[in-house]
Amino acid sequence: MARRSNQSNPEELRKRLLDLLINFENKLLKENLRSQVKELIPAHYLLRDLGSSLIPTTVTAARDRILHYLTKYPNTVIKGEELMVVAGISEWARRIRELRVQLGWPIFTGMSVKEMSREGELSASNYDLENMTPNDYILLGAKPDRDAAYRWNIANDIRKKKDIGVRDKILKYLRNNVGQPVTGEELRYVANDRTEWARRVRELRTECGWSVVTKQTGMPELPIGTYILEMDRQSHAHDRKIPDPIRLEVLRRDNYKCQMKECGWHVAEYNRADPRILELHHRQHHVKGGDNSAANLVVLCNRCHDRVHSEGIDLTVQ
Repeated sequence: MARRSNQSNPEELRKRLLDLLINFENKLLKENLRSQVKELIPAHYLLRDLGSSLIPTTVTAARDRILHYLTKYPNTVIKGEELMVVAGISEWARRIRELRVQLGWPIFTGMSVKEMSREGELSASNYDLENMTPNDYILLGAKPDRDAAYRWNIANDIRKKKDIGVRDKILKYLRNNVGQPVTGEELRYVANDRTEWARRVRELRTECGWSVVTKQTGMPELPIGTYILEMDRQSHAHDRKIPDPIRLEVLRRDNYKCQMKECGWHVAEYNRADPRILELHHRQHHVKGGDNSAANLVVLCNRCHDRVHSEGIDLTVQ
């Protein structure tokens, strides 16, 4: 069983460590290799104890010390070595995974942030994206998601499937969690850590017509790095392939609100008990020469959108 770090007074630990290192000078001059190595074992443990003792002694478990450190510096790039120091144990990386998988804390790796930023799913202007590595961590939310453990079990099952590609794995996972926020880390895991995962999510929205929204693309109140498949349905074929910048421009212009006068449903009213989503409708249809410009698009809720098509309502005159 691995030795747990012993939290104590940091200054006392520092003095003991210093004494050991000073006395080690004689070992370097006189002793053989094995005696030198054995002499450093207590120093190794003292260094771990010192790191963990920087966290209040009321926080006793390594996992809780890591969480204490991350919550003290949210939305900040934290090096894995920092978490190793405060954890005071060799299995610190496993504890981070437990925080994310079992307890639902939105802890993202540097690679996930880089990949989401590349696809426009989050603004990372405060981060040095070029130098981010898998050993960097960022806490992007203040609260844990208690349903995370259940979802990660589903993710693990889908991840193992051999007969479907990355995009279909992600879609399958989203369809298992309709209306539920899931994190980019979950989707990356489902995709077997393939770097293309964020691009595949964007394709599901812009090319395949699935209502996958993020803070940047349709639901401003969502936490950073979170995705929701609002409804288990694809948009009409002729309303797909609208570029994200145009989509966002139209949503903002129409205040995230259905533009049918008798409706006026707003995205803030989103409720799984009364599932509705916002979609973009072409005032002039593609077959009649309509394009994907903002001027030719209008925001409708899915109910009104279906009615417009089934009843042949002409919105070019409104």
